Amino acid sequence: MKINQYPIGIFDSGIGGLTVVKEVMKLLPNENIVYLGDTAHLPYGTKSEKTIIKLAISNLLFLLEKKVKLVIIACNSTSAVALPRISGFFKLPVLGVVKAGVDAVLREKTKRIGIVGTPATIRSSVYQNLLRQSIPGVKITAKSCPLFVPLAEEMWINFPVTEETAKIYLKGFKNRVDSLILGCTHYPLLKKVIARVLPGIGLIDSAEVIAEKTKKILSEKGILNKSGGGKLSVYLTDYSPHFRGLIRMILKKDIVPKLIENV
Repeated sequence: MKINQYPIGIFDSGIGGLTVVKEVMKLLPNENIVYLGDTAHLPYGTKSEKTIIKLAISNLLFLLEKKVKLVIIACNSTSAVALPRISGFFKLPVLGVVKAGVDAVLREKTKRIGIVGTPATIRSSVYQNLLRQSIPGVKITAKSCPLFVPLAEEMWINFPVTEETAKIYLKGFKNRVDSLILGCTHYPLLKKVIARVLPGIGLIDSAEVIAEKTKKILSEKGILNKSGGGKLSVYLTDYSPHFRGLIRMILKKDIVPKLIENV
């Protein structure tokens, strides 16, 4: 098999990273994709830095066994905490969603920016530091929203408890921000709820930008798959029946995930 036919590897702490898969499939329909959702260790955002790094390396090693040509870390916690420390140890390109999220904000040309994410992502201050480096005079409001991930994973998208939780988490953003970075790939699943709570505020999702960056890198390296392909394989480290419904909801297709152990 030629390297251009090798798959793109994407991993996340759970199912939410399929929001990135969806955008990659849309922009690069001929690319094969291997997705790993580490559902056995969900969520990452409340774990220690040491644990997140250990899990990230384990996930990367699994994807390398699948002979991937590029890896997207579709997890903000891992992108923020682990990527700066481990990217130099791998020869293939490893992309994270944090930088893509900041690039998406730059397109909006706003200086009042909100960030919601897991405790690990907000605590790392990676978003805050990149924004201050990129936008002189930027005003930042950041908040960790740990309950958003389990609510998304349980598909409690339109439940009253989800909207009430959003109201509590997001009340500090009203009249203070023009754009809000959804600093977790699970959060786009709650986009409609967040939009109702914060009407008129632009919601920034890094998935589209990371897909564009992936295409650019593969094109520059001459390893873009231009014909055939388009196969998606989904692996999970733990399985619950509702995951299949969540996969169907995100990708609009029925895919049976494969269960793996010891990852």
